[in-house]
Amino acid sequence: MDYTKIQLDIMPPVARITLNNPPLNVIDMPMMDELLSALVQVEEQPEVSALVIGGTMRAFSAGVEVSIHTPDQVEAMLSRFHRVIHSVITSKKVTIASVKRHCLGGGAELALVCDLVYCSNDAVFGFPEIKLGCYPPVAVTALAAVIGPRRAADLIFTARSVEAKEALWMGLVNGTAADPETLVDDALSRLRGLSPATLAVTKKAFYAWDAMHFDKGLARAEQIYHDELMKTEDAQEGIQAYLEKRRPVWKGK
Repeated sequence: MDYTKIQLDIMPPVARITLNNPPLNVIDMPMMDELLSALVQVEEQPEVSALVIGGTMRAFSAGVEVSIHTPDQVEAMLSRFHRVIHSVITSKKVTIASVKRHCLGGGAELALVCDLVYCSNDAVFGFPEIKLGCYPPVAVTALAAVIGPRRAADLIFTARSVEAKEALWMGLVNGTAADPETLVDDALSRLRGLSPATLAVTKKAFYAWDAMHFDKGLARAEQIYHDELMKTEDAQEGIQAYLEKRRPVWKGK
């Protein structure tokens, strides 16, 4: 595949995927396809032990494109995006998110499912979907396991965003720095020289318990999203209001 929305660099034992859809690396359908292709390509490299997923100077990603959340597209969007998420989760490589500035919605979900997350001191994380009359299926499934149910409920139900310092305090990230690449490089220096095969098996064992619950949980969250949420008038109003650049008028149904 010719990549136009991402950049893929493979220099064993490290592979890098850079989101590159200016200005804020919004994740649209073409980017999802490219991410899936790149993840498959990386997985086929036995000598690669680590995968770094990063963005650009302005953003890691501001999330999934809002215009494809409409009832006629949402099923295909969820299926494709969750294939990306599943590919990251099941990867045999140690996955590292390198986050600069904005990391929101689906972008925050992509970072969430990486094994390690490092961010810049000016990074901002958030799950704003509730403002659109929606919810983040990956976050409602996995966020509580990472930061605890009370903190997860706060971020998901209120759409409150958190800056790097608080994200570190709550366990959403592993470390912060002026340039997260310094932390990424430090982690990679510790991973270099280790057996890719051993790391892969260790990762499988590490997530054995969570994997059983995540697959079922995400499938259920996706079903509720499509079968119940998207049939509410408020969900359709929220998306339409965003596209029309106006405040939504909620009807409570």
